[in-house]
Amino acid sequence: MESTIWRNWADCAQARPHRISTPATVDAVRSEVLRAAEDGLRVKSVGAGHSFTSCAVTDGVLLDLDRLVGIESVRPTEGGTLVTVFAGTRLHELNRMLWSLGLAMTNLGDIDVQTVAGAISTGTHGTGARFGGLATQVRGVQVVTADGSVLDCDADNNPELFEAARLGLGAVGILTKLTLLCEPAFALHAIEAPDTLGATLERLDHDRDSVDHFEFYWFPHTDRVLTKRNTRLPRTAKMAPLNPVRAYIDDELLSNTVFEGVNRLAARRQDLVPSINRLSSRVLSAREFTDRSYRVYASPRRVRFREMEYAIPVEALPRVLAELGRRLELSGHKISFPVEVRFAQADDVWMSTAHGRDSAYVAVHQYHRLDHTAYFRDVEAIMRSVDGRPHWGKLHQRTADDLRPAYPRFDDFVTVRDKVDPDRMFGNEYLERVLD
Repeated sequence: MESTIWRNWADCAQARPHRISTPATVDAVRSEVLRAAEDGLRVKSVGAGHSFTSCAVTDGVLLDLDRLVGIESVRPTEGGTLVTVFAGTRLHELNRMLWSLGLAMTNLGDIDVQTVAGAISTGTHGTGARFGGLATQVRGVQVVTADGSVLDCDADNNPELFEAARLGLGAVGILTKLTLLCEPAFALHAIEAPDTLGATLERLDHDRDSVDHFEFYWFPHTDRVLTKRNTRLPRTAKMAPLNPVRAYIDDELLSNTVFEGVNRLAARRQDLVPSINRLSSRVLSAREFTDRSYRVYASPRRVRFREMEYAIPVEALPRVLAELGRRLELSGHKISFPVEVRFAQADDVWMSTAHGRDSAYVAVHQYHRLDHTAYFRDVEAIMRSVDGRPHWGKLHQRTADDLRPAYPRFDDFVTVRDKVDPDRMFGNEYLERVLD
């Protein structure tokens, strides 16, 4: 395909690549990389386009991996089961396949439309103080590098490339396969309930320690939150999914259809936003259900928005939220989207936002019809004041110079990138900003 305009999901990043290719095999990916090198073109791969940054943008060859899908192998091992999956497989498809095998991913984010490679390469995470992001589940990767080599990497083979590629931002090559450590399938018992921000923060340490997967949404301009407590149960537990009518009303009608209308109204009448948020926080009533883990983790998101998310030290969360509340009052920003707060365990992944420290994630959103610039700039200043690290797939203005001190293995990552891609075949403006 020639001269096609590619846009990401949020329509805040666009590209007009020289050509778009849809390889269905690893050999086809390799051939496209070699052909691009002969033509003097750069190469990027793309999945669902759900990153808000321009990390997949290229004026060269865009590899759409939607045909490179499926599970290649399943191998029991000590501590779990190793599942090798092709890079373009969507998470929602992978989850269903794993369940049929009696398996599950340990943790997931709150949407599941991404490809497994895209989600892992940008640092997607879920929530739970005892669990790491998706990259911590990776035990091996296959990478097509700039010279056309197809390299299988793990902790013993090409270990440095493995460390870089398991959260690689697309900078070290094209991921074609990933091997994930999966566990026996499990259910989640979900309890969702409204509360106040003050009470939620008072119980924060207890909830983080005692609830497997805890998160909450704070409605700006109010003291209201919606809490989510998900507890792991065996697969054999009695399932009690949401009534289909209740699920439709909550997850489609209220969370998508009505929420779209609310945001359109808020875009026209900013003065109504505090009242709208107070009403919205009360409309979402308590609910309790038990279902397959992947059905509880993820929910549909159809209202378009822009997003910024930062990982901060857990202990900094209360003062960050307090400062955010004060900044909203002083600035006059009227924000109709809830602020999402999640948690992750410290890990050793080189470019992980949770590298070396237990982290709280604070995500802010702005409706796509409104300008997010000033709001996100103010939020970023607060996050940087507590040594926050921006989510690689979400909007931020950071550069390599100020990101380097935040990541102890930053230079190790850059060294590997320089070795396998010295001519920046997999580079673009976003990577130049955050890595060079």
